[in-house]
Amino acid sequence: MIANRTVEASAASGIRSTEALIACPHCDALYALREPAVGERAVCGRCHTVLIAPKRKAGRKIIALTLAILILLVAALFFPFLKISIYGLANQSSILDSALAFRSGIMAFLSLVTGGMIVFIPVLQTLLIMYVLVPVVFDRAPFSHAKAAFRLSQALKPWAMAEIFAIGCAVALVKVADLAQIGFGPAFWMFAVLVIIVLINDNYLCTWSVWRSLERMKS
Repeated sequence: MIANRTVEASAASGIRSTEALIACPHCDALYALREPAVGERAVCGRCHTVLIAPKRKAGRKIIALTLAILILLVAALFFPFLKISIYGLANQSSILDSALAFRSGIMAFLSLVTGGMIVFIPVLQTLLIMYVLVPVVFDRAPFSHAKAAFRLSQALKPWAMAEIFAIGCAVALVKVADLAQIGFGPAFWMFAVLVIIVLINDNYLCTWSVWRSLERMKS
């Protein structure tokens, strides 16, 4: 369902307030705010970005999926990720070993950034989402600074690259598969499951619904 485009009418007549408008986060197109029914979607007519997508009991599912993401991320740090064998020599590495492969000079900074994007930022984002959604889902007053926490979680989303790391590793493995024998550790399969859970979680999370819930709970 495409949201109705009423930019000029809303701005000229002044009948609608800014609370009755919604802007596309990608192309900044303005639309009259009309909440779709559960299971329906409001989509931008210009760039086809999903603006509103309410789902039944989505909050509890998001909390469960977010908790699963957090558990997988933390657990993957303590298990081997890959094992490579060639000519009788073998070596295995974990996520932290990969992130902190360079520890001197300017490359040390790169290692810190890589570790942050793979581990720290995804963990922080999941904790922020839990902090925001838990009281809302259980009909409690939002925690203090819940809006700032959710805004930060959305700002960190492009920088949380745990699933990108897993996909990049899979692509690299295709190229080296003919050169050495490769074994997958438990952490690799955790990240494989993590990619699927992240996609499902993003499908359930409707940012507009979260903002509306925070406004209603606060009032």
